[in-house]
Amino acid sequence: MGRSILSHFLTISHSSYPLFPPSLCGGSPMNYMKKTDFFRSPRRPSGLRGTGFRCFCSVSVTEPLVPETPPSSVKKRIVSGVQPTGSIHLGNYLGAIKNWISLQNAYDTLFFIVDLHAITLPYETQQLSKATKDTAAIYLACGVDTSKASVFVQSHVRAHVELMWLLSSATPIGWLNKMIQFKEKSRKAGDENVAVALLTYPVLMASDILLYQSDFVPVGEDQKQHLELTRELAKRVNYLYGGRKWKKLGGRGGAIFKVPEALIPPAGARVMSLTDGLSKMSKSAPSDQSRINLLDSKDEIANKIKRCKTDAFTGLEFDNPERPECNNLLSIYQLMSGKTKEEVAQECQNMNWGTFKVLLTDSLIDHLHPIQVRYKEITSESAYLDRVLAEGATKAADIADATLNNVYQAMGFSRR
Repeated sequence: MGRSILSHFLTISHSSYPLFPPSLCGGSPMNYMKKTDFFRSPRRPSGLRGTGFRCFCSVSVTEPLVPETPPSSVKKRIVSGVQPTGSIHLGNYLGAIKNWISLQNAYDTLFFIVDLHAITLPYETQQLSKATKDTAAIYLACGVDTSKASVFVQSHVRAHVELMWLLSSATPIGWLNKMIQFKEKSRKAGDENVAVALLTYPVLMASDILLYQSDFVPVGEDQKQHLELTRELAKRVNYLYGGRKWKKLGGRGGAIFKVPEALIPPAGARVMSLTDGLSKMSKSAPSDQSRINLLDSKDEIANKIKRCKTDAFTGLEFDNPERPECNNLLSIYQLMSGKTKEEVAQECQNMNWGTFKVLLTDSLIDHLHPIQVRYKEITSESAYLDRVLAEGATKAADIADATLNNVYQAMGFSRR
């Protein structure tokens, strides 16, 4: 979801019953653990030796999940969001926002600005509010249609934080300690500069998803582990508090949360840096030269493409592991031009870099210009943007509050 899921389950002492019942695991609990090898109990049988983390999302970048819209009038639901930190760049657009436009036509969609996630690392307090509205304006400028999708700010729906706290009580610390992004970012920042929020960030992400009973979540490769945490946490809470236990407390019984599936686009899920074809295009990269920002001027785009890293090979080609920059730039051109991979491969196979860079620059400018024009129109009408966000938050809160009330009830809280 913007920057853009763990160890073993909490051991229940003096208990001999399994953590997951057969109905939730597709067989015995031991078979479930053997399949995923995700949760490691210190006293598990020797036959359950682990091989480390495995993400069992049912999709890949090259083979996307393309769920069919059900025949009934009830649409499947998708949620996604981007952080309002730094400038929204081509990677954010091609990896997430651009794909939302087609998804909103077939699904019940909620797209929000994940401002609560933006404070897990040091940030500029004076810029957060403006960046949040700017990000919302970019959503709309890129084609998100408020008649089809709810657009809102994460912090404007308080249920996100409330559910996070409830989920935290069911999240083993070992799950969070294994998160790759936490390890990488905490190593760079140093222990004294790492806030607890960076560790618990995946629980907030789980709250974002589970609040809305999401069926699918568009994710890039770097978010698959976080989504896996969300899936396992949903199953865990369903077992601990759902079913007959919930019904005895006056609830409807059954599952409290849907277990969401990953939705990964076939191309553009991982746009790489212009200065290093092996590194992902990132807001946090120190050099602005490494990325194309959606609001870059024509001259800035031309300069960045002119100076971007290439190689000394003859001709241009996809999928050569020795030419990561070539593959990345061709992929960007493919997505900007709307052509197929085969068409681009044939068009560019005998080109030199000078000719191709002009072609790529023109396609970027042509594609981004309408977005930039629309963005200026939207940001000049602050009342319109405020109204869109307020209406989106109201619609989102109606769904979120229903889920939150169910969780409170299932966990045994006395409600007013």
